[in-house]
Amino acid sequence: MSLSRRALLTTAGAAALGAALAPSASAAARPGLTTPIRQIPLQGAVNVRDLGGYPTYDGARVRHGLVYRADHLGKLTDADVTTLGGLRLSRAIDFRIPMEVGYDGADRLPAGVTAVSRPVTDHGLFGQLLAAIGSRDPVRQEEMLGGGRAAAFMTDVYRTFVTDAANRDAFGRTLRELAAPGTGPVLYHCTAGKDRTGWTSWLALRLVGVPEQLATEDYLASTAIRAAHDARVREGLKAAGLMQNPELIVPLQEVRPEYLDAALAEVRSGYGGLYRYVTAGLGLDLRALTGLRERLAG
Repeated sequence: MSLSRRALLTTAGAAALGAALAPSASAAARPGLTTPIRQIPLQGAVNVRDLGGYPTYDGARVRHGLVYRADHLGKLTDADVTTLGGLRLSRAIDFRIPMEVGYDGADRLPAGVTAVSRPVTDHGLFGQLLAAIGSRDPVRQEEMLGGGRAAAFMTDVYRTFVTDAANRDAFGRTLRELAAPGTGPVLYHCTAGKDRTGWTSWLALRLVGVPEQLATEDYLASTAIRAAHDARVREGLKAAGLMQNPELIVPLQEVRPEYLDAALAEVRSGYGGLYRYVTAGLGLDLRALTGLRERLAG
């Protein structure tokens, strides 16, 4: 390819990507865009999904069977492992920190799947939650989690997705791997599959041209998907005498628009916009961005 032809494609690609990443005012006005979420039913994990199926701004659609998002896989049954085997995964990327892995256990994976440990800090969230519950002290729990403090802590966690260099490296490496030609299906996850996993998924969908409304719907779906499980957790904490008011942890169990907004505010203040965040912040060059689009959407 001639230099001039390559430059033309680079310029066009950058312009197209910029248009795709612009706030999608039209998405809210277009009816019928919502796509049913394709969950992978498992006994030992509740938030495992195929990221495919969403339409893009130019009429393509995210391919099924290439990218999966999940909560932790440490409690999978033998039948669950067999089900995962049917997905033909090449690797499973674990965003959990060592404390989380020690609590819930290492992933149970089918033979042949490469386990990748890629910790993304939770800003001390997991440790604080264990400390609050373990205290069995309703006064201390209220002091730690009540009065909007739990929700405020979550917004701080999301800010670190953008401000923390190690976190940016982890997200950037993951997205580059999703873009690599010849890569087999990939699964990534954290503990609940909603925050670190949710941010990665939101970015991946936006970068392949999914309208902002749909990427946000995918992000917010974790609250409904996890609702019954999370309610049982709260009931168990109360029945065991660990918390008098387990509703204090609801802001930690859910995803909320204001959490995502906190990360996006950091993107705007630190980088001016999403395009510069993914290029300068996450280290994705145009080749990686183009590869992500070509591999995942068609």
